[in-house]
Amino acid sequence: MPKTIENISENITCVTYSSGAAPGGFTDREPVDFARNKKVVISQTEVSFTPVTVYRYEAEKSALRKKQTANGEVAFTDSLAKVPAYEAFSATLEFCIGNDELLLGMGQYEDGICDHRNRTVYLYESNMRIAIPFLVTTGHYGILIDSRAGMIFTSEGNRIRFAIDCATELRYYIFTGETISDLIRCYHRITGMPSMLPRWAFGYIQSKERYKTGAELEETVSAFRSRNIPIDCIVQDWFSWEEGLWGEKKFDKKRYPDLSATVKKIHEEHVHFMVSIWPNMSTDSENYAQFAKEGLLLPNSNLYDAFCEDARTLYWKQTCEEIMSSKTDALWCDNAEPFSDADWSGEEKKSEEERYRVVKEMSVHSMDPEKLNAYGLYHAGGIYENWRRDIAGKRVVNLTRSGYTGIQKYGTILWSGDICATYDTLRKQIVEGIRMGLTGMPYWTLDIGGFFVVDDKYENRGCNDHSHRPLWFWHGDYNDGVLDAGYRELYVRWLEFGTFLPIFRSHGTDTPREPWQFGSMGDPFYEAIMEQIRLRYRLIPYLYSLGALAHREGEAMMRSLLMDFYEDENVRTVSDEYLFGPAFLVAPVYTPMYYQKGSVQIKDAEKKRRVYLPKGCGWYDFYSGKYQEGGCWIDADAPLDRIPVFVREGSIIPMSSGLSYADEGGGLPDVIRVYEGCDGEFTLYLDEGDGYAFEDGVYCDVRLSYSERKHKLSVSKTGSYPVDLTDNIEYIKK
Repeated sequence: MPKTIENISENITCVTYSSGAAPGGFTDREPVDFARNKKVVISQTEVSFTPVTVYRYEAEKSALRKKQTANGEVAFTDSLAKVPAYEAFSATLEFCIGNDELLLGMGQYEDGICDHRNRTVYLYESNMRIAIPFLVTTGHYGILIDSRAGMIFTSEGNRIRFAIDCATELRYYIFTGETISDLIRCYHRITGMPSMLPRWAFGYIQSKERYKTGAELEETVSAFRSRNIPIDCIVQDWFSWEEGLWGEKKFDKKRYPDLSATVKKIHEEHVHFMVSIWPNMSTDSENYAQFAKEGLLLPNSNLYDAFCEDARTLYWKQTCEEIMSSKTDALWCDNAEPFSDADWSGEEKKSEEERYRVVKEMSVHSMDPEKLNAYGLYHAGGIYENWRRDIAGKRVVNLTRSGYTGIQKYGTILWSGDICATYDTLRKQIVEGIRMGLTGMPYWTLDIGGFFVVDDKYENRGCNDHSHRPLWFWHGDYNDGVLDAGYRELYVRWLEFGTFLPIFRSHGTDTPREPWQFGSMGDPFYEAIMEQIRLRYRLIPYLYSLGALAHREGEAMMRSLLMDFYEDENVRTVSDEYLFGPAFLVAPVYTPMYYQKGSVQIKDAEKKRRVYLPKGCGWYDFYSGKYQEGGCWIDADAPLDRIPVFVREGSIIPMSSGLSYADEGGGLPDVIRVYEGCDGEFTLYLDEGDGYAFEDGVYCDVRLSYSERKHKLSVSKTGSYPVDLTDNIEYIKK
């Protein structure tokens, strides 16, 4: 099998094994060394190919059966014939690595483990799993496997292996760099830069399972405004269609008699509208019939064929007929890994190996195994390309539960799936968000408060559940939802974490999610929620500038401490705090301090959280302004209404006040806060906030530079977008 090695740049090497191996397979044990500064950092030690026959599956009976699953209506047939389709290989790629580097990235899972060393990771897509074969290390190298097939990563000592299920050729990239950010920049150079999201996407997004009528959507938005609660988007989750027509991209006219009028009323309140759409469609629906007539369904399924351009175009056309023509602002592509039903079922959670096996077995009945992980990628690509062609004034916003290599360039926001309301889950989600930043995905979020809240009080379940069956994935800790003070405390802590995430979104089932469901004015839970939402809006100029930095340079918004403090050995073991942009250090609280579940009060609990402040700089408590030298552990205050947040000395933070929506005031700050202690700089980015005029130069970069010697902030501007910047500067002194 021919091998080529191409040096794309000083920091990027591409190795390709082309098709053409002998029928009996092929093994290459010739070492390939990859060096940085003339020092070998990783070596390819072996590549082997084993022949496999890829089959297609043909239904022996034409009629599909259907069933309801966690992913809605699924169509299938029990009687399938295996027909040889083509010959391919399974491939194994082995490397020798150093003894000390951390093995990071590779997407988001459920385990809350940051370092993959001496572990096995199954790379496949499922609810709560976003597998991306991009390994980032602290050893000055990264590996990107250019395959969309399922694969298994194993690490043992100083050996790592990628076992790839199906390949007709094999390509991988080795990136080298001084910092982790250098490696992520290499990834974006190969796979594409993240999109620029609209400014409103960084505001507060209100969602739940689910709003049931157009009137309820309008009333909820009005309630936010009447209570002076900032908001930028409300979300219509599933079942907007008529009863029995799962996935139909037409709203039930009895419950939503005039979608355009509803969206217009929402827009009049300066709120945006997001709609959940699904790739699987009821076999009784008009949408399904149209796909079936055109032959644009995946075989043996009720899923549209996202791998086919004509099918992607038809899917978009159906989405436009009512949803986009009603001026909807964003789409939520749920179930973008549509063959996870065998994984998401049963009372007991399967082993990781078994979960991987059943997803593969179900997928191959309808999909080429070389594309096992790529359905969501093609799905998002079709949305993006058609949207860009047809809608000029709105940037693409696609909230998707699945993603793969390169999906960041399609206007996507990835979220962590249907997680449970437990403190342990909250702890693990901190790690998963950090890991997504390390994987080159800047726009990540989660269901604030956890999706599943109820444990075994089945009558309190949402999601239109009537079976009341035990399910391994439906195990929150709070049977009574918001009626339980323990859940209200968990929700507040989760919201405080969410305030410092790239995307700030509340969502879940089993219990209401609007702020007033957690109390009223004067109630400590309600006031804590209000404080956090208002804080989010104070940070809009900073957040939007981070979005521009992600789009232009691929910088992570949610940053591992290893990205900025690599020289500090102590940060190697810290995975429960992170940097939010260059300024903030965030330490979420993931233990109860006021109430256990069942509203049982915790007595005499210390309201503090252990925090490590990295060395090499000083840190200011964001709330008190107290200064602390880095390189130490402290017990930080963590009362109900805030989590520990610190600001690095030399930081410059543009801030707003009094916003009720992100575009109010055109995104301009009304104060620029400077944290003294060393020189610093920050680029404030401003443009129209939506649309694509910025691609033609209609934007402004405001370079803010602080001199510690002069104790003065200087300002310079470039770009054609008009800006009248505030002269209100706050200097925070030691």
